[in-house]
Amino acid sequence: MTGQGFPGKLPHAYMTAGTSSFSEFLMQAAPELLPGRRPLPPGDFAEMSAHATTIVALKTAEGVVMAGDRRATSGNYIASRDIEKVFPADAYSLVGMAGTAGLGIELIKLYQVELEHYEKIEGAPLTLNGKANRLATMLRGNLGMAMQGLAVVPLFAGFDNDAPSVAEAGKIYSFDVVGGVYAERDYDSIGSGSIFAKGSLKKRYRRGLSTEDAVKAAVEALYDAADDDSATGGPDPIRDLYPVVMSATAEGSKRIDEATVADLARAVIAARTENPYG
Repeated sequence: MTGQGFPGKLPHAYMTAGTSSFSEFLMQAAPELLPGRRPLPPGDFAEMSAHATTIVALKTAEGVVMAGDRRATSGNYIASRDIEKVFPADAYSLVGMAGTAGLGIELIKLYQVELEHYEKIEGAPLTLNGKANRLATMLRGNLGMAMQGLAVVPLFAGFDNDAPSVAEAGKIYSFDVVGGVYAERDYDSIGSGSIFAKGSLKKRYRRGLSTEDAVKAAVEALYDAADDDSATGGPDPIRDLYPVVMSATAEGSKRIDEATVADLARAVIAARTENPYG
C-alpha cells in the first residue's frame, strides 16, 4: 500500500501520531478489514457458519480459570471436533468466545493486537476493567452482523494487578451482543450449554478454590454441559481431545498442561461410570 503521489511511501494515516486504539486506527486507515464493517446482503446468515459453544470461567484463590469445550456445530452437524475457543488476551488476562466461530476467532485476534498496541503507544497496559470496556466497544462494532445472525459473545477474565489483595484479584466479565459488559461475582458460563454448566458449578463451586480444584470443577462443568447439550463436546479419549483450560494468576496467563486436563477428564469419566448422575 502506498501514499497518493508518493510512490513507495506509506499512506498518511500510517505516519501520523494518533489513537492508542488499533481498531480505531484500522477504522480510519482500512475499515473494510474490521470484522463488523463487511457489507452483507439482507437476510439471516446464522446457518452459514460454524458455531462455537460452551465456555466457563471461575474465580480462584490465586486468580481465575477459564475452560472451553472443543466442538463447533453447523445446524445439526458437527463442524469441528477440535476447535479452540479460549485464548490469552495478554500477559494477565484470558478471553473465550461463543457464537459464530470464524468471526469470534478473528475478533479475539484483533483484540489481542488492540491490547498490545495500546501498551506500546501508552507505555503501560490498560487496567483490567479498561480491557473489558475496550472489548465491549469492539463488540458494538459487530452489532450489524449480529442482527443478521452472525453474533459473537465473549467471556473475559483476568488477574487484576491493581487489586488490594491476591484474593480479590481474580475478575470475570460477561457481555451481551450489543456490547453491554457485566462484572460477575464468582463464576460464569456462555454458550449453548451454559445453563447446564452453571448448574454444575452451582453445586461444586466454593470461594477460595485453588487453581487445581477450579480446573477440576471447570472440566466437570463442561462434562455436565455436554451430557445435556448436543452442541457441547465432551471429553473424547478415542481422539485424545479434551477441553482447553487456562489460568491467569500473579505469575501470568498460561495454558494448563494437556496431560493434566486429560487425566482429570478420564477421572471424571471413570467416576460417572460408577455414578452417572455425578
